[in-house]
Amino acid sequence: MDFRTLGKTYRNGEVIIMQGESGDCMYVIQTGEVEVLQRHGSEEVRLAVLGPGDFFGEMALFQRELRSATVRAMGEARVLTVDKRTFMSRVHEDPSLAYRLVQTMSERLRRVNAEYVRAASSHPFQKSAAATPPPADAP
Repeated sequence: MDFRTLGKTYRNGEVIIMQGESGDCMYVIQTGEVEVLQRHGSEEVRLAVLGPGDFFGEMALFQRELRSATVRAMGEARVLTVDKRTFMSRVHEDPSLAYRLVQTMSERLRRVNAEYVRAASSHPFQKSAAATPPPADAP
């Protein structure tokens, strides 16, 4: 089966997935680029720009949680939708797909952890809390 013919084309600015909506599939970018955005209050923060061969929405294959980010096309982008059954079938045919997915998820988690540590260490409350000795009755 030629998966290159199965994707959907999104126009510039078109939302592919929306933060807060439910999801049950992941997406693979065939052509073009997308931006991954996360809303914090009234502010929208760009988390990443992804291109051909990259994927997003993979957490929906493993957890029934709401989407954690919005993904929007930057220019024209062709994106393949992969549901859990199709993904599992492809992994059965080629187990290295699962390894690549876990590898990418691990890299993303490492980046998020580094950003968290950087943000926490620069926050004035974190610095003052770290410099403040524990109470005398603390174990």
